[in-house]
Parts: sequence; structure tokens; C-alpha cells
Amino acid sequence: MAALRYSGLDDTDSEDELPPCWEQRTTKDGWVYYANHTEEKTQWEHPKTGKRKRIAGDLPYGWEQETDENGQVFFVDHINKRTTYLDPRLAFTVDENPTRPTTRQRYDASTTAMEILQGRDFTGKVVVVTGANSGIGFETAKSFALHGAHVILACRNMTRANEAVSRILGEWRKAKVEAMTLDLALLRSVQHFAQAFKAKNVSLHVLVCNAAAFALPWSLTKDGLETTFQVNHLGHFFLVQLLQDVLCCSAPARVVVVSSESHRFTDINDSSGKLDFSRLSPSKSDYWAMLAYNRSKLCNILFSNELHRRLSPRGVTSNAVHPGNMMYSSIHRNWWVYTLLFTLARPFTKSMSLPEVTPGFDGFQKPIAHPTSMFLNGGPVLSDGRDGTRCERGSGHFTDLVILTQALILLHRQPVLPQSTD
Repeated sequence: MAALRYSGLDDTDSEDELPPCWEQRTTKDGWVYYANHTEEKTQWEHPKTGKRKRIAGDLPYGWEQETDENGQVFFVDHINKRTTYLDPRLAFTVDENPTRPTTRQRYDASTTAMEILQGRDFTGKVVVVTGANSGIGFETAKSFALHGAHVILACRNMTRANEAVSRILGEWRKAKVEAMTLDLALLRSVQHFAQAFKAKNVSLHVLVCNAAAFALPWSLTKDGLETTFQVNHLGHFFLVQLLQDVLCCSAPARVVVVSSESHRFTDINDSSGKLDFSRLSPSKSDYWAMLAYNRSKLCNILFSNELHRRLSPRGVTSNAVHPGNMMYSSIHRNWWVYTLLFTLARPFTKSMSLPEVTPGFDGFQKPIAHPTSMFLNGGPVLSDGRDGTRCERGSGHFTDLVILTQALILLHRQPVLPQSTD
């Protein structure tokens, strides 16, 4: 009791009455959380009882839920013409069902991205998702946006990106979502994106490296590198490198790299066990589309591991994730043979409403606890790192790959010209 008295937790007459400096708030989907203005922290549990609660029922007649310019939920009483940040239903909360899923639950193949984020409020958080105009990227971006995050869709095709923004706004007109140009096949475009993002003077709490090329015929980018390698690995590597300082200043922050189980069917070493550049960006005579994709996905995991090792002491964690076996998306569109195979396999694939690349968070109160980067197969990044495995393929070349990639960027990137202000 002395400890409770010292902390101010026994100064209330009712069990549910909040101690000094605490405020009760609600998320858009009806879950109650508590803010401590002295310590500047939030938590789901009542600071005195330890219980979790949710709102029961709809808003009273004449009331409407709104969101201010800072993303904070408030309530409008149209009958009495007044506004308040206090949910009028807070007097009728009910204890949380103890069987409700938490971030430590073991998710399965039927878990949707929306379910993974159920009950979480990402108001004030900034999320960037590459390749977010369709497929896994779109579902991930939509899930974050519908939970209050400020989401930026980083896409090559701005027409399709703006259409994706409109689809999200169609589900919730007050979602904070926008599109920005990013072409991973052009290093200059990556630099322009990073400059434009930094000009916004916002934080970056989550970076989802999702965009990918698959089954492309052999070609070189304008930077002189094989396209699959540059889009899937080198472009994302450069993007993270340019935004690294923003991520660290926004800690705790997360980088999620969408990889694939297909990384297990290749290697990037030569016969002597050394890192072989010719396997990363092969010539036309040595090129096979599927092998190039597999190698780029292995590079994703090695990069994620090394990134986690370097930045986790600064509050930035990184994990690679396989979104699910044969997930049906439009990634196969570049060759009719793959389109046929994916079409035949579609009845046995996961729906696009079930992408599990949405990382799980404990309200951003602390980074993921595990000391090493994880490769997560078909599941979310859990708060304690469970269900993850450490990828050891090519593990001796974590640092070698980073050094080589940095050298390639320096060698192939072109000077960035000032963007026109017209």
C-alpha cells in the first residue's frame, strides 16, 4: 500500500477512478486506452485495476465521431452544439473478453491484416509502403490507414497510386493517406523520393519494403544493373540508407522487408564460397528469371539481418517476412506461363485480404525484444519475435553484401539534378 500511496494510485474513491495525471481515451474501433501526461506514455490496461475495457453500443442520438488535424478522435454533439474529446459512451464500458486475440497470439493462415491490427491506434504514426497501389502492399497500407496512421504509398505508377488512395478514402474519408513517386529501377528516383519525404519534416515509424519484380525478361536499368536485382534489393537498400537518419530519430521504428520462401532454392556464393557478384546482376546469357527472383529474395533477408544488427541498438528493428505460400497477386503478370500457373493454383492460395506482412506492435512503447533479425513465414512480426526463424543461408556474407551494394550504388547512381519548382 505504501508503494501505491507514493505513486498516487490510492487517492481515488472508486476502483475505476483514474489516478492523477491519467486520461481515458478510445480508439476508432472502440477500445479504451489510458494516457499518462506526466510520463508521456499510453497503455491498454487501467493503471489501477489492470483491466482492459472496450466501448459498448453505438454513440447516443445526435453524436458523431470526428478526427482533428492531429489525428486525435473527438466527438460532436449536434443537438447541444458542443464538442469534446471524451467519448460519451465511456460510462458504459465493459471488461475486455479474456479470449480476445493479443499481439502474442499465434496467428494462422486465415488471419487478416485488419485482425492483426485490431484494437491498435496508430494515430500520429507515419508509415511508408513501397509498391502499395495493389496486392499485398495495398492491403498493408489500407490496414494501417484505417487504424489512424499517416500512410504514404510509394509507387512508380502515380495513376494507379492515386486510384489506390481513392479506394482507401472510400472506406474511411478521414484516413490520412497520400501517394508519392518512387521508381526503384532508377536510383535517381529513389533519391528524389527521400528528399521529398524529408522535406515534409515528419517522422517515419514503419517502412515496409514490399515492391518487387517477378518473371521479367532480362534487361538492364538506366543505372546499368539487372532489373530484378535492382528493384527487389538494391533500390530498397538505397531507400533505407537514405531514410536511416529519419528512422533512428523516430525510434522505436520498424523496417519490414517482404521476402519469400523461394530464397531457400538458391545461393549467391561461388564454388569457393565467396560472394559472387555475377549471380546478383547476371549477364543475359546467365539469366533465368526465377533464379534472379530467388536470389534477390535471399539478398532481402541478408540485408534485413545486417540492418537489424546495425540499427537495433538505436531503436530501429528489421525483419523479413514471407507473406504466405502462393499468395495470389498480380506479381505474375509479366509472362503468360506464370499467369496460367497462378490461375490454376488460385483456389489453393491465400486471399489478398489475408496478407500477413502487417507487423505487430505493442503501441510503439518498446522495440521488438529479440536480439537478432527474424525471417517470419506467413505470419506477422510479433511483439516478442516468436514464430520467427533466423536465416543462416549466406550468413557469412551479411556485411560483404552490404559493402558490395553500397559500392554498386556509388558506382552506378547519377548526380541528382535540382527538381523544378515550376
